[in-house]
Amino acid sequence: MKELDQIVRDYVDAHRQEMLDLWRDLVNTESGPAQKEGVDAVNALLRREMEAAGMSTRVIPMEKVGDVLVADWDNGSKEAPVLLIGHMDTVFKPGAVEENPFRVDENGNAHGPGVLDMKGGVVIALYAVKALQAVGYCKRPVKFVLAGDEETLHQSSNAQQVMADEVRGGAAAFNFETGYPDDGIVVGRKGGSIVSFAVEGVAAHSGIAPEKGRSAVEEAAHKIISLQAMNDIPRGKLINCGMVSGGIGENTIAGACSLRCGLRFPTMEIKEELMAGCRAVADTVYVEGTKTTMKIEMVMDPMEHTEGVQKLYELVEETARDIGYGPVHPFEVGGVSDSSIAVVAGVPTVCGMGVKGEFNHTEKEYAIVESLFSRAKLAASAMARI
Repeated sequence: MKELDQIVRDYVDAHRQEMLDLWRDLVNTESGPAQKEGVDAVNALLRREMEAAGMSTRVIPMEKVGDVLVADWDNGSKEAPVLLIGHMDTVFKPGAVEENPFRVDENGNAHGPGVLDMKGGVVIALYAVKALQAVGYCKRPVKFVLAGDEETLHQSSNAQQVMADEVRGGAAAFNFETGYPDDGIVVGRKGGSIVSFAVEGVAAHSGIAPEKGRSAVEEAAHKIISLQAMNDIPRGKLINCGMVSGGIGENTIAGACSLRCGLRFPTMEIKEELMAGCRAVADTVYVEGTKTTMKIEMVMDPMEHTEGVQKLYELVEETARDIGYGPVHPFEVGGVSDSSIAVVAGVPTVCGMGVKGEFNHTEKEYAIVESLFSRAKLAASAMARI
């Protein structure tokens, strides 16, 4: 492995400027949630790079959001592939690049919309494969699966199902999401969901005919108390009724009220507990004559810290030690990512393998330039050991 690691190191070091140039071009191509054309332009740029490197590519179209990009490096191996996953979109509004273009400051930090989350990570993944090509690696094929709407949690597309279909059967997956300055490697993430409740009551004048009314607001209030009572913070079982809207005035018994609740869960078991609890509350009538309709508007499953995930992390940790990268450590975070899709599909996955930095999703977002190169070496050498 030492000879392979050295070739990987030499390849990355010889292509530092290429990597920086691609990073710049990706960041300066705006790809916010309302910019399907921009996300697809990032897709096209990556597709050209991948095809030039001998990969076959496929675009899976999405009507309202950025398309999914799938690329395969067929190196002759018949084994299960190594998967490299991530996304091409950002959270930023149109015009962000004009105000905050890609640049590297005097401290060696790169700035720009999406520089950290996660366009630097995409560059790392691509050049990790190129480094393995330089080695003549042929142990396993490699497959990229990149989404175009991760930042909006696939609410307007079927990309989540598409990605699940594409990653199923993989040997292992690396997600090149935001890396952490302290070299934490993500081995677990909470899942999340948005659940809404539409409560129908009977509107009536509160002074003239109160007996004819059935208050949707009163019904919703009972439901909120029951829903919030499901919280079990020590277990990571979380529900927050964060949005409530109902009624038209103080002199009218409310005929309608709506609730929107955010759910978080570290395991599939706790997810099912929450969903069952929500359904039970929706079906329970507290104010006679009211009716409630529950809708699950979005679900991202948890990235559970499975035995397979732990073993893959240990391989990354061992690789980091072998190549002189330095110590890494495992940890779990609350934010969701597409890593959950792979883990639910049965593929061991580690996340947070991208460039290191801070303040993603804000105008202060920055990434440590040197980590673009060190993480590419780590990823390539870890992939070769699977």
